[in-house]
Amino acid sequence: MNEQEKQRIYERYLQATHRLGRLVTILTLAMLLAAPFVMGLILHAMPNLGAFWRGFLSIGIVYLISCVAEYLIYVPMLGAGGSYLAFITGNLINMKIPCAVTARDIVGAKSGTSENEIISTLSIATSSLVTILVLAVGVMLLIPLQPLLQSPVLLPAFDNVVPALFGAMACKYYRGNWRIALVPLLVMSLLFMLVPSLTGSTSFMIIPSGAIAIGLAYLFYRRDAAKLDSQEADK
Repeated sequence: MNEQEKQRIYERYLQATHRLGRLVTILTLAMLLAAPFVMGLILHAMPNLGAFWRGFLSIGIVYLISCVAEYLIYVPMLGAGGSYLAFITGNLINMKIPCAVTARDIVGAKSGTSENEIISTLSIATSSLVTILVLAVGVMLLIPLQPLLQSPVLLPAFDNVVPALFGAMACKYYRGNWRIALVPLLVMSLLFMLVPSLTGSTSFMIIPSGAIAIGLAYLFYRRDAAKLDSQEADK
């Protein structure tokens, strides 16, 4: 099979992925929005629509910036199929992104390639299936395990699962390019210590920290390019 045939097959795959992804996304949104109204009809407890829209708009405005930021950051990383699966099933930061990044690193795929598209889709699909299985087992064992989960001995560990996960992920990337990672880490840490209330708005803080990292990467790129040009000129 030559490269042109592979490219045509890949383009057909992307077209089919977008058709199916858009359809399932629309159905998922419709089901999510319809669920409370269906329950209200069945239980004869429909909410006041004026209050509903006011609450919906106030929450939507708060999450609008973070949603746009996540879209711009994660879609190039995950590709089409992985993005549809991740945004539909949710839990991107805690589960889907680490799984996709780990799978990509194992096979050596790079962002923007067809290999990354396939690997991201397969890894996120696997993560989603495993998550559903674990949650199903957890729900069935919720009552028997409740005394253990609420134990004073184990409770501090459960409170630190997410920080431990992000710390492990961050260590890998900081070691890979500490020059770019160090400044955003110090700036954000200092900002959170000076303004503790910002810890509840971490999604919004992705934008300034990402802007700092991009700016530093560009400066280092310009500097390294200037050094390379200077060395070639000396030769």
